[in-house]
Amino acid sequence: MIAPYIPEFMALAITHFLAVVAPGPDFAVTISQTVQHGRRVGIITALGIGAGISVHVFYTLLGVGTLMHTSPEILRWAKVLGAAYLLYLGWGLIRSEVRTIDTVETPIPPKAGRGAFVTGFLTNALNPKATLFFLSIFTTIVSASTPIGIQIFYGVWMCVINALWFAAVSLLFSQSKVREAFLRRGHWFERAMGILLIGFAIRLLWKW
Repeated sequence: MIAPYIPEFMALAITHFLAVVAPGPDFAVTISQTVQHGRRVGIITALGIGAGISVHVFYTLLGVGTLMHTSPEILRWAKVLGAAYLLYLGWGLIRSEVRTIDTVETPIPPKAGRGAFVTGFLTNALNPKATLFFLSIFTTIVSASTPIGIQIFYGVWMCVINALWFAAVSLLFSQSKVREAFLRRGHWFERAMGILLIGFAIRLLWKW
């Protein structure tokens, strides 16, 4: 069934992967969560990021993405909402305090796990650049004649790839030597990540 659409799928998969590995808010949040709280929280955050992709897939398949593209006002406020969330995350990191080094992971309370998932989810779901990306690939790469079932498969694929990539990032930065090196200057690292997120937010508002 998917055989006729393999060239289209490969073009979409390669374009998507190149976009995923480019550093952005998702990357900064994953590293920050991992260094602060350890591997499991980092992986939960990665799962949230992967799930956040489903929001963009859903409204794109419904045709809402086209509406946002044709209505500058809707897209403008989507940018404001995304920028506001990045500012919130960034300010929280900038205010981080000096911590003692502790590379031993403790059991994660249910609320902490949910919080990590929600953080990852919202970071991606409220990213207007992701909105523009999905709109562009589903209008330039994916044919209008591609069956909805195939398009859903594309969406699921992208959700999984996002989650796997950022889980891999979390695994890298949770290695004891890597994490300990970051934790030695942890508060400075967190503040740097906060400034980076605020930079992303300002860049969005600059084009508002």
